[in-house]
Amino acid sequence: MNEIKLIVGLGNPGREYESTRHNAGFLWVDELACAHQIVFKAEHKFHGLAARGSPHGREIFLLKPHTFMNGSGRAVAALAQFYKIAAQHILVVHDELDLPPGSAKLKLGGGHGGHNGLKDIIAHLGTKDFWRLRIGIGHPGERVEVSNYVLNPARREEQALIDEAMRRAQDVAPLILDGKLEAAMLKLHSK
Repeated sequence: MNEIKLIVGLGNPGREYESTRHNAGFLWVDELACAHQIVFKAEHKFHGLAARGSPHGREIFLLKPHTFMNGSGRAVAALAQFYKIAAQHILVVHDELDLPPGSAKLKLGGGHGGHNGLKDIIAHLGTKDFWRLRIGIGHPGERVEVSNYVLNPARREEQALIDEAMRRAQDVAPLILDGKLEAAMLKLHSK
């Protein structure tokens, strides 16, 4: 059973990062929490904002690390170890440079693709075998531009596509929470 017990949204804390491309994970998890009246609270032992709720009838933990992107693994590992949640029951929602705006993909495992949040989570969990929900933000074209690109808001037309992909990803949340990840992938990837 691929039951997801922890959903982690990646992003950077602070108002100046709120609407940046890099905060796609925070935004998606916020939307899920809001739709199910789940309230985050600061949890120092988990280095971020954490919540527990039962959207779609499944008990789940939500986490928004406040370690900044590069230290995300510390928060994820702290909560996963405390509640004894294995890596294959974790879903990490993050921005993805290698996917165009408007695209959202679900997958198990894989590398970090240069994403510092994923790199740190892999290092702290000691495995790549966790689920990822990748929200496409597109690539600026030049590697040297990446940092500036992800730390700025998307252009209006890109944001409309990103919002649409996030909505489609919310639509498959019941399947994800039910452990029907293959069905969720099929539905999400066929759009």
